[in-house]
Amino acid sequence: MRIKSRRRRWPWVLALGSAAVIVVAVLAYAALAWPRGSLRVGDAGLPEVRLPRFAGSLGQVSVRRADGALIPIAVRPDGTLWPKRRVIPGTRLFVEAVFRRPGAISWINGSTQTARLVLVAPSARLLTRWPRVKAGEPLRLTFDRPVREVEVTGVRPARDLHLRRPARTVALGPLGEEGSVGIRAVAQPWERLPPPTEVTWFPPGKAAMSLVRPQQGSQVEPTTPLRLRFSEPVAHLLHGRMPSLDPRAPGRWHTPDSHTLEFVPRGYGFGLDQRVRLKLPVQVQIGRARKPQRAINWTTPAPSELRLEELLALLQYIPLRWTAIRADASRTISSQLAAAAHPPPGRFTWRYPNTPPPLVSLWHPGRFNDIVRGAVMAFEHEHDLAVDGIPGHRVWQALIADVIAGTPHPGGYSYVFVHSTIPQSLNLWHNGRVLLSSPGNTGVPAAPTQLGTFPVFEHIPVGTMTGTNPDGSHYHDPGIRYISYFNHGEGIHAFNRASFGTPQSLGCVELPLAAAAKVWPYTPIGTLVTVQR
Repeated sequence: MRIKSRRRRWPWVLALGSAAVIVVAVLAYAALAWPRGSLRVGDAGLPEVRLPRFAGSLGQVSVRRADGALIPIAVRPDGTLWPKRRVIPGTRLFVEAVFRRPGAISWINGSTQTARLVLVAPSARLLTRWPRVKAGEPLRLTFDRPVREVEVTGVRPARDLHLRRPARTVALGPLGEEGSVGIRAVAQPWERLPPPTEVTWFPPGKAAMSLVRPQQGSQVEPTTPLRLRFSEPVAHLLHGRMPSLDPRAPGRWHTPDSHTLEFVPRGYGFGLDQRVRLKLPVQVQIGRARKPQRAINWTTPAPSELRLEELLALLQYIPLRWTAIRADASRTISSQLAAAAHPPPGRFTWRYPNTPPPLVSLWHPGRFNDIVRGAVMAFEHEHDLAVDGIPGHRVWQALIADVIAGTPHPGGYSYVFVHSTIPQSLNLWHNGRVLLSSPGNTGVPAAPTQLGTFPVFEHIPVGTMTGTNPDGSHYHDPGIRYISYFNHGEGIHAFNRASFGTPQSLGCVELPLAAAAKVWPYTPIGTLVTVQR
């Protein structure tokens, strides 16, 4: 039998396998070793684009802030990505560049390659914020890196220094014995000046010093913050002890930085027409004072009589309207406190067309008068304050609160005028109308009713009247109805008489019971009563 011989195929298989390995190796090398584009931080602190060495081009590039906002850039010939708008120091920048690969290699590595870079725009930090400077010497500032531009704020005019060569130490020139300025600086020409950092300098010496703002002894607004900058750290100088204010004011203390202590008033702050005294727990030298001291004083502005009248008119406590020529102060405490000291211009007009002439004659804008006094008393009574007709701190605070809330006087305006000539009468005028005219009795010649205008200060439905008769005897009359006292012991009230219209009382204005009952609800505390011939 003849056996057929087999053909030997393994050399071909080996050759094909070796070729495949070589191709894979070549492809892997091409994928891994083919030149790639890159991003790096250049000498100017900006990102630089580096193209592949042999082939490829830059497709697109973008620079964004942390919030995603795009920063417009220009690609310079050296590959630097230069911002078209200046960037604030400390801004975090996210850079992305997309490179296009040539077609011959794109089927292996892909048509594009993306490179990313994150960097932060450099910030120049001040190393000296509370230096001691000898008289006549320049203020020198030292930064943690060289700076190119320095702007000084807080001086007039502001100084803008462009340095020929970047430097870490910059001399600003003499600026006085002590003070504060704002410093803004950049390390790179593509950066925008940041918000200022305050620098406070003091004269040389061993004693602790403080720069006080506002200046001690000056007048401050009720909501003005008080700031003390010390030559030493607050924690080292005060050891946890805090200053005190007299009178006490709502607000809080805080330390904006290690050398600064600040009190920020809240609400009505220090109030109006106050002497504010700050007591320190240690002695410090303040300004040019020769000796260290512990107390600092300021004053707040006194409120204006004119603004008092404006507020009373806005709240309808007086029979006049007030209209601002320009927009009135906004409804915030600080703006109303400012308006209290500096009233906005406006004009007064009578609220009712038939206002009684005796009432009109009492009005003198800008001068404290009986209309204002009665309105203040009515306001005090309405707000459970001590009724004295004096617009003190609590009255102003309540007035401003009502104006901000927009809550006018609910009771309208009443006025009583009494004719003491025979036949004597009482007239009740309310909100532009005479509601009642009634015969009444005033005082006998031995005890006449005083002429003039007076505000009601006590208002009771029933009471007992006691006193001395012209002949020296005493009287004691219980159960007197509908009493409105307006001048010491003189008041409007009901009394049982056979007739009315002639002098019969001991100074009071007597009315029939029915008339007194109708008048009494319209004569609360603060209502003006005029007695005339």
